[in-house]
Amino acid sequence: MGRRTHVVEAAAAPALLLVLVQLFASTSPVAVAAGPPFSCGTPSNAPFCDRKLPIEQRAGDLVSKLTLEEKISQLGDESPAVARLGVPAYKWWSEALHGVGWSKGIHLNGPIRAVTSFPQVILTAASFNQRLWYRIGQVIGTEARGVYNNGQAEGLTFWAPNINVFRDPRWGRGQETPGEDPTMTAKYAAVFVRGFQGYAISGAINSSDLEASACCKHFTAYDLENWKGVTRFTFDTKVTAQDLADTYNPPFKSCIEDGGASGIMCSYNRVNGVPTCADHNLLTKTARGDWGFNGYITSDCDSVAIVHDAQGYAKEPEDAVADVLKAGMDVNCGRYVQTHGLSAIQQGKITEQDIDRALHNLFTIRMRLGLFNGDPKYNRYGNIGANQVCKQKHQNLALRAAQDGIVLLKNDANALPLSKSTVSSIAVIGHNANDATLLRGSYFGPPCIYVTPLQVLQWYVKDARFVAGCNAAVCNVSNIGEAVHVASSADHVVLFMGLDQDQEREEVDRLELGLPGMQENLINSVADAAKKPVILVLLCGGPVDVTFAKNNPKVGAILWAGYPGQAGGIAIAQVLFGEHNPGGRLPVTWYPKEFTAVPMTDMRMRADPATGYPGRTYRFYKGKTVYNFGYGLSYSKYSHSFVSKGTKPPSMTSIEGLKAIESPAGTVSYDVDEIGADACDKLKFPAMVRVRNHGPMDGRHPVLLFMRWPNATDGRPASQLIGFQSVHLRAAQTVHMEFEVSPCKHFSRAAEDGRKVIDQGSHFVGVGEDELEMSFMA
Repeated sequence: MGRRTHVVEAAAAPALLLVLVQLFASTSPVAVAAGPPFSCGTPSNAPFCDRKLPIEQRAGDLVSKLTLEEKISQLGDESPAVARLGVPAYKWWSEALHGVGWSKGIHLNGPIRAVTSFPQVILTAASFNQRLWYRIGQVIGTEARGVYNNGQAEGLTFWAPNINVFRDPRWGRGQETPGEDPTMTAKYAAVFVRGFQGYAISGAINSSDLEASACCKHFTAYDLENWKGVTRFTFDTKVTAQDLADTYNPPFKSCIEDGGASGIMCSYNRVNGVPTCADHNLLTKTARGDWGFNGYITSDCDSVAIVHDAQGYAKEPEDAVADVLKAGMDVNCGRYVQTHGLSAIQQGKITEQDIDRALHNLFTIRMRLGLFNGDPKYNRYGNIGANQVCKQKHQNLALRAAQDGIVLLKNDANALPLSKSTVSSIAVIGHNANDATLLRGSYFGPPCIYVTPLQVLQWYVKDARFVAGCNAAVCNVSNIGEAVHVASSADHVVLFMGLDQDQEREEVDRLELGLPGMQENLINSVADAAKKPVILVLLCGGPVDVTFAKNNPKVGAILWAGYPGQAGGIAIAQVLFGEHNPGGRLPVTWYPKEFTAVPMTDMRMRADPATGYPGRTYRFYKGKTVYNFGYGLSYSKYSHSFVSKGTKPPSMTSIEGLKAIESPAGTVSYDVDEIGADACDKLKFPAMVRVRNHGPMDGRHPVLLFMRWPNATDGRPASQLIGFQSVHLRAAQTVHMEFEVSPCKHFSRAAEDGRKVIDQGSHFVGVGEDELEMSFMA
């Protein structure tokens, strides 16, 4: 690069944001509407209004006062008022995936007309920054309470986050998730939920006082929408106990045990023949029993109807109602349980106690939210109002999230960063360059500002010429000739290509992994005509095969910017012009086009050499890739190494009396449950890592710690992420970072029956090119 460039970090970057807010802001939320309805506002002798009593007792009292008809009426996502008891109506369904979103229970058409719109989750995940994820959860929870307090919400239960593992690159909703790694997804679930619900990022949880209620979805093994006629409504996922234990369930376990989530959602699909919402083993035994879940369980919308109508699992509607209530589900998104609940009782298929159990969980949540504590403006979160929505601090965080998530995939001959002082003209080409709605991804609300990448680049470079080139992401109509003409006359060319919500979203999976339509032809034609190697910016959630651009010397740089939210255009420009040093890493493997030969319906994670099945995700995939999980370049060079003085592995021989298990392949291992929690705690040790930024720029850098085994036999992953931290380093700065390594957690693998075992022998902990070998011998 040959020069030292200053990076505008989060503290300074808002100066540009303030200018653009003034130019492109939506309606500012300043007015105050009527407050929300509430219960127990007048003196009452009813125990359910007595704040001195335990919430469990209060909820039980309220349920006991309801008639049977009133009870059944409360079992849908739209729960009507019970006027005689002063219980207001309530809507359970609200959305807050990456900002408060449009949904049944949210009305952003009053005094508050905009909310902070963060990047779609897949891009935020690329920062590998847990504290950033936590702060985003905090902001969304605060704005959710602000909207509610302003009388523009009918509930405080939000159905986010989506923590299904991004197993297949074609999945339309992969954009909503933190990616393909269960460790990373589990950590995202925990810290987002903690921030959203008003908890500290770590430590004890005050489960009786919720700022807003998060709901982890979709439990479990859900990652198909509509692929070649197979829909999520009828898909029966065949999943092994091994894959459930080490891939599909860990994020939900962490969401509950580490995050303290107050809600979970059962998914549409069946798992090994049983609809998840009708699976007692899944909802009651595993979630509530094994993991200690303390909250409510909702169906996905119309899931109960599907159990009968589409899946044929239940013979009659009343059987479907009985199946889900007895399994442990509490509220039905839809009216099916409300419609058939009474006849299910009359036919003896459920009892009133089954309904009481569900209602107890539902009213407990509403009470934990403070909705039965009188006027909410006098309660803990009563001072959060409209002035807390679209707050400048929140918008700065949205910019920071977009900056830190952007991944630099290619930068040949230092094509980036550009210099504002030397770029006199720029051609901006691509359908994705001038559409602010595209930046939001799915499940969004109206953002505080509307600004496109083109508008920001026009602010940077006076002579910025725009040609769409394609009619949309589908690119079945193009204007390549005009794009070539404009590209040939400009100093630099930036192409904004990728996907949109017509290609990937809920109910839509992709059939191909390449760029749609004539996009590839457009990119190659423009690159051939340009004076200098062009810059390609990809806006998409799922991975795309851009091998052609990766290998084309006329494409100098490639950026992946996901769906970057309200500040995405600003963040992209700042990366292009070196005002922010990119540090994002891919949270998913980018597969070649040939991967589409693998059926999306094959749920196996591990490769099967006998049949040619290549496996899935970086942990098990045996095949070529376009880009690997964790890949990402920077304008700086970083190095990593273990510090021997700060890394102190314990003696593994201190564990006595354990029985060794020998697999048919001859592998000797030990059952983690038999080792026990106390012994596992004693085995934890610190791993100290030295990280240096060799320059020439300051930057934020994710440090990823991996575990690998000597071989990938017996179902072991090729490697496994076990820890990650994000650190900001000045040019030439060196820091030491400490990771806690837990052999019971990090050295273990799932056996075929789902048990966690630690193999005897060598284990390798790696960071960058450095590895630390440890031997486990009990």
